[in-house]
Amino acid sequence: MERYLLKDGKKLRYGYTTGSCAAAASKAATFMLYTGVAIDRVEIDTPKGWRLSLDVLDVSLGKNYARCGIKKDGGDDPDVTNGLVVYAMAERAEKGIEVRAGEGIGTVTKPGLQVAPGNPAINPVPMEMIFKEVKEVLPPDKGVVLTLSIPGGDKVAQKTYNPRLGIVGGLSILGTTGIVEPMSEEALKESLALELSVISRQGNSRVVLVPGNYGRDYAVKMGYDDRIIVSYGNYLGFMLDKSVEYGFKKVLLIGHIGKLIKASAGIFNTHSRIADARAEIMTAYAAYLGAKHDAIKELLHSNTSEDALDVLDRYGLDLKKYGQLVADRIKEKCEGYTYGALEVDVVLFSLKRGLLARSPMEVQV
Repeated sequence: MERYLLKDGKKLRYGYTTGSCAAAASKAATFMLYTGVAIDRVEIDTPKGWRLSLDVLDVSLGKNYARCGIKKDGGDDPDVTNGLVVYAMAERAEKGIEVRAGEGIGTVTKPGLQVAPGNPAINPVPMEMIFKEVKEVLPPDKGVVLTLSIPGGDKVAQKTYNPRLGIVGGLSILGTTGIVEPMSEEALKESLALELSVISRQGNSRVVLVPGNYGRDYAVKMGYDDRIIVSYGNYLGFMLDKSVEYGFKKVLLIGHIGKLIKASAGIFNTHSRIADARAEIMTAYAAYLGAKHDAIKELLHSNTSEDALDVLDRYGLDLKKYGQLVADRIKEKCEGYTYGALEVDVVLFSLKRGLLARSPMEVQV
C-alpha cells in the first residue's frame, strides 16, 4: 500500500487492518467458491473511503469450498500482527451469510467490549465489511458459511492487550476505518480505554492507574490485583476522563516521581515532546521548601529525577516533606481535573529510595 503521511518530520506509510484482510479474504473465497475460477487479486472498499487492491494468497479450491488468505500489512506502524495471513474458508450454504471463527481468532469472555461474551472477537465494523463485500459476489439465490482463521494468532495474541481484556485463544479482527494510520495516538488511547471498560463491567468502583511497567510492578508488590491495574502511558488526563465516563468513583494513582510530578503542575499529557519540565517542577517545589541557591542550580541541571532526589538529600532537604508536598499537589490537580467526580489517591515512589509519599497519608501501602 503506497499511501503516506508526515508525522514529526518523518514519512510514514499507511497499512490496512485485520478487518480489511478478513473482508478481502472472505470476498475472494466466496467468489472462487461459486465461479470455480482462481484469482490472485481482490478489491474492497474501506470505511475510510479508500479502495484497496490486495494480493490473494494460498488459494485452495474444492467442489464445495474455496480457501485463501490475505497478508496483513500494517505499513510503518509497529504492529505485532504485521505479516500474519488472515484466511477465509468459504463453504456452500442454502442461504444467508454466516461467519465463524477458527484457529488463531480469540473469543470474548468478559463484558465491556464491542462484542458480547462468548462470541468470536470480530468487531462490528469488520463484520459489516465482510457482509458488504461478500454480498457483492454471492449469487442471489445462494448462501455461504465463512470460517476465518489466523495461523499463529494464539501466540501473537500474548503480545497484545487481548489477555488483559479477557479475549482468549487468539487475536481480534479489528479496525474502524479499514486503514492503519502509522503511530496513531488515537488507536493507542482506544486500546487503553478498553481495559477500563472491561474492569468497570466487572463491578469494580475503583481502578489503579500507573504510567507504565515500573508503576505496575510497584502496585503488584503493594498487593493490588493486576487485573485492576491499567497503564495510562502518557495520557493521564484522557484516562481520568474515561474513568469518570465508565462510572469509577475512586482512582489510585501509583507511579515514579519522574512521571507523576508533571501532573502536580497540571500537565495531563506527559509525553516529553508535549511537556518535558520535570527538572523545573522539582526545582520549584524545592525552592518553595527553602532550598538554597546552589541546590536550585544543581536541580535545574540534573539529568533525571533520581539525580534530583540525590541533590535534595545532599543539601539536607527533608525528602519526606518534599514527597508529601508533591503527592498532595498531584491529588489536588487530578481531582480538580475531573471537577470532583473522582476521588484520587496517590502513591509516589523512587527506584532508589522506595516509597516517597502517599496522599492522603492513610492510603494503605
